[in-house]
Amino acid sequence: MLRVGLTGGLGSGKSTVAAMLRELGAQVIEADALGREVMEPGHEVYEQIVARFGREVVNPDGNLNRARLADLAFRHGRLQELNAIVHPPVIEAQRRWMDEVFARDPAAVAVLESALIFEVARDARARGEKDGILADLRRRIDRIIVVTAPDDLKVARYAGRVDPNSRNRGAIETDARNRLSHQVPDAEKIAQADYVLDNSGDIATLRAQVGALWPRLQTESNKPGQKLSLQ
Repeated sequence: MLRVGLTGGLGSGKSTVAAMLRELGAQVIEADALGREVMEPGHEVYEQIVARFGREVVNPDGNLNRARLADLAFRHGRLQELNAIVHPPVIEAQRRWMDEVFARDPAAVAVLESALIFEVARDARARGEKDGILADLRRRIDRIIVVTAPDDLKVARYAGRVDPNSRNRGAIETDARNRLSHQVPDAEKIAQADYVLDNSGDIATLRAQVGALWPRLQTESNKPGQKLSLQ
């Protein structure tokens, strides 16, 4: 069994790498998908967000207005406040998912795709948390893969995905740079990573890197008697 954290800054290409690993046989889950799920009406996280941020973040249909919530988080300095609500249940859901994967296949490579593996622990420590589920997240993952790319390329990729018709490109790029400013720089992530994938080139080059990495992950997962993760 092997618990793999796949991370990278906004626009780095980590979702592309996740798809490639899934094609090769890895079990993959996206932290963003779990986050969206726990923020749906009827969940405790939804109730906490509304109580903390007010009805202005609720659409007429009862769902959260994610654009307004993101604006409050990133532009009005309330990101830590939001993360403190959302991250604990998301990480607990990740743990349950991995337990289920390994119960079915003890030799599985379970990949968690998350932009914020390092940021979660950093922010928890900044709030004074030392031993909780957020502060020790890195210790719960066996291997870290970091996907890197120059920031200008990340911004361009993000803007192209969000605004493919270039109708509001300037504002989108400004938003992207603001989001990147809240993320741990690539240099710091690389220093703590087990594997680094350079996504500054074309898709074929990235696929070749993933293809070379996959057998190594399989080998590590199949090592008998290993217990890499700390419980």
